[in-house]
Amino acid sequence: MVTIGGERRRVRRTPQEKKQLSYEHDRRNNYGENDKSSRKSIRRNKRYPNRSNRHHDRQVLDGASGPVDDRVADLIEQTLYVKRRRRWRKWPNLPLGVHVEAALERRQQLERGRGGQLEAKLQRLRERGGHCPEQSKRGLHG
Repeated sequence: MVTIGGERRRVRRTPQEKKQLSYEHDRRNNYGENDKSSRKSIRRNKRYPNRSNRHHDRQVLDGASGPVDDRVADLIEQTLYVKRRRRWRKWPNLPLGVHVEAALERRQQLERGRGGQLEAKLQRLRERGGHCPEQSKRGLHG
């Protein structure tokens, strides 16, 4: 949306601009699992490290029950912070342009250079800038 003279107007884009934006912004799952399973696996993967951390903390703090003793409290505190906390982080999926480029390169390698059309498609994709330079090195499964 662009505001011109106090009036909001939608910017019209050509099909080529739409395709370029799609290559840059759309993402594809390159982890190798079914993309629908991420709905469950992301929650599960976030849950297990937290559960493990709580379990460890509870085991250590059970030793601190009873009358307060400064030496025991210091020992328990040191024991509590010795173990590194478990953690899980999500990784972003590949941009569509990088995914398409990697798929075309892989297809070209499988055909051992027999496909002249594939080379033309790869060249066109690179000329249009259909990939993100910072992630093009990662490839399809990187």
